[in-house]
Amino acid sequence: MPDNTALAEVVLHPVRLRIIQQLGGRNRTTAQLREALPDIPQATLYRHVAALLDAKVVAVVDERRSRGAIERTLALGDRMAAIDHAELSAMSSAQLSAAFLTFLGDVTGDFDRFLDADSPEARELVGFARTPLYVNREDLATIQAGLADLLTPYLTEREDGQQRVNLATILLPDP
Repeated sequence: MPDNTALAEVVLHPVRLRIIQQLGGRNRTTAQLREALPDIPQATLYRHVAALLDAKVVAVVDERRSRGAIERTLALGDRMAAIDHAELSAMSSAQLSAAFLTFLGDVTGDFDRFLDADSPEARELVGFARTPLYVNREDLATIQAGLADLLTPYLTEREDGQQRVNLATILLPDP
């Protein structure tokens, strides 16, 4: 497994972030990834999937023969695609800035694709806000645990017609 900095570099690449986002809470075949990410050339997509497989961020959960080729079904692997506090602390200021800008770029790309779709139904689900909180480390741990408990039932795809939305969080201490 790569060290913390190397893992961050693997996960925070813009194309890899988009692949990870497609896999979050669901399994996808490589063909489904190609369909969901049509602006990424097939060879580039496969190269980035391979990097995520090597880092154990993505895992092959099924294989089947399709038209003479092996089609793999992928899911997030044992090492979830999140950078934890230890990994963030190990990054230099330049690496942390690049990681944050990559994250923001990915969210901005999602927002642009949402706008391009021009879906009135999806507009009912969009929102963004900023809320100041006054916390210490213990408070933050409590909030994060509570959010994890609250969100767990909604992290996997179900068959009863939900719309997939992305929840992005940023914790940014005041200077």
